[in-house]
Amino acid sequence: MEFVGYLLPTRDHVARGDHEVSPLVRLARRAEELGFDSVWAGDSPLTRPRADPLTLLAAVAAVTERVTLGTAVLLPALRHPILLAHQLATVDRIADGRLVVGVGGGFPHPNTEAQFAALQVDFSTRISRLTESVDIIRQLWTSTGVSFQGRHFAFDDVAIEPWPARAGGPPIWLAGSGDAALRRVARLADGWLPYSPSPRTYARELAMIRRPVTPALYATLCVDDDVSLARKRMRTHIERYYNFPLELVEQIQAMFAGTAREAADWLRGYVDAGARHVVVRLAADDHDAALERFAASVLPLLREGVPA
Repeated sequence: MEFVGYLLPTRDHVARGDHEVSPLVRLARRAEELGFDSVWAGDSPLTRPRADPLTLLAAVAAVTERVTLGTAVLLPALRHPILLAHQLATVDRIADGRLVVGVGGGFPHPNTEAQFAALQVDFSTRISRLTESVDIIRQLWTSTGVSFQGRHFAFDDVAIEPWPARAGGPPIWLAGSGDAALRRVARLADGWLPYSPSPRTYARELAMIRRPVTPALYATLCVDDDVSLARKRMRTHIERYYNFPLELVEQIQAMFAGTAREAADWLRGYVDAGARHVVVRLAADDHDAALERFAASVLPLLREGVPA
């Protein structure tokens, strides 16, 4: 496996009633020390409240040196693209060009729709806002005097400063699956960040993109020598997080509970299907311990290429 990333538990942190952000920054630093290749933060200001991903990643950028920093995933439709382009460029500067911008439209769900309504954004327009935003952001990262006339946004002669650290700006990865989402990936994205529920589905959809992109994966794991305990912890975590039965969520998302060797073999199935950058979300109550366990027991198996 080429790259393994760690998703900061921003939602879990707040759900436990802890509003301090410094422990998340420490987790990011520890992930870098333990050999992870990237650190990520999710986005959901109202549906599943958590620390703002861009503000948090700016803090992480200031105290790390090597890891890629990414959003998994950001919802551009909730923000004006001029301000978002400016924020992302600034974070990329702080990170010395280490930023990856993972974006998505927002999964259809009453709570997600309520979040859009509270911010006075029509949920039915989220995809067209996403595509316009990607276009605008890329133009603002590479040109001055940008003018745009679209369905949702219109402006004349706009420039932002500073530009991102890398020429052309950070890579933009799109989440999603299904024909329409995959066509967007092929048309707009530098990378693909789905949570495909099986390697077979992943391989089939990756083949449908038919264009070189960075093939990534968002996967949730719970690792323990006691498989039944791992499964129990996964259930508690997922059902608390989504308020849906685990059996329903795992039909949609990549999820695994089991031993370290089994986890490495399961992830290797996605590598065989084409994945090259895996973003790991750990289902746990004690995230410090879970991070240490994964780094000590699973990462070596992935790094050393232990056969499945």
